[in-house]
Amino acid sequence: MKIRDVILFTMLATGSAAFAANNFPKLPNGWHVHDMERPQPEKVTPGKTDSDAPSDAIVLFDGTNVDEWWFGNDGQLKWIMKDGYLEIVPKTHSLTTKRKFGDMQLHIEWAAPETVVEEAQRRGNSGIYIMGKYEIQIQDAWENPAYPDGMAGAVYGQNPALVNAAKKPGEWQSYDIIFKAPVFKNGELISPAFVTVFWNGVLVQNHQEIYGPTEHNKAPPYAVHEEKLPFFLQNHGQPVRFRNIWVREL
Repeated sequence: MKIRDVILFTMLATGSAAFAANNFPKLPNGWHVHDMERPQPEKVTPGKTDSDAPSDAIVLFDGTNVDEWWFGNDGQLKWIMKDGYLEIVPKTHSLTTKRKFGDMQLHIEWAAPETVVEEAQRRGNSGIYIMGKYEIQIQDAWENPAYPDGMAGAVYGQNPALVNAAKKPGEWQSYDIIFKAPVFKNGELISPAFVTVFWNGVLVQNHQEIYGPTEHNKAPPYAVHEEKLPFFLQNHGQPVRFRNIWVREL
C-alpha cells in the first residue's frame, strides 16, 4: 500500500475524510478522488431474481392488470391476459404505455409461439417501439434466417444483433434495454439516441447509435420531439406473449 493510501485510510478511520479528500487530485466533474463529501448512492433493493423489479422501478405489467397501458379509445383490452402474461390477438390494437419515458432501463420478457406456422418475418414478429419511434425487434430467430437488421435483437432496419441469442419457440426470453434518448435544441439534433440491449443476458447492442426513426425500407432523419414519450408493443399479427415489464427512469 502506498504511503498516500495509508494516510487516506487513517484519516477515513479517524473521521478526517473531508480533509483527506481535499489533498487528492480533483476530477473533471469537480469532485476530489475519494471525496467523502460526495453524496452516497441511493439505496435500491434488487429483485429476488433478474425478472423481478427492483424497488425503484415502475412496474408496467406484473400479470395482474393493465392499468399502465392504453389500448384504444374504447378502453377494451382485446389481447389475451391469463396466467401472468399478455398475448397478442392478431388484427387488434398495439399496447401503449400511459406514461412517457426518456432515458430508461427497460426489462421485458417475451415468447414467440411454440407452434411454427410461417417463416422469416412472419414468425413471432413484434417489436418494442421506444418513444413510439425507435424499434427493438422481436422475432422468432431460432433456426429462422431473415434479413439481419430485421431479426430479433436488432435496431430495426439499422443494426443487427451482435449475436443470435435465441431460445426455442415457445420459451420465455428476456430483453434488458438501456436507452439514451436523443437531445434536441433550438430545432436541431444535439445528440442522437443510443441503445444497449442484453438478450437473454447476452450483449447484442453495445451503446449503439440509432440513426433516426426506424421504419420498413426507409431511413428517415430525426425530427424534433418531446424529451419523454410513451413506448408501445407492436401487434404485427402473430400471437407473441409478454410478461414482467418494468422500467427504471435514468
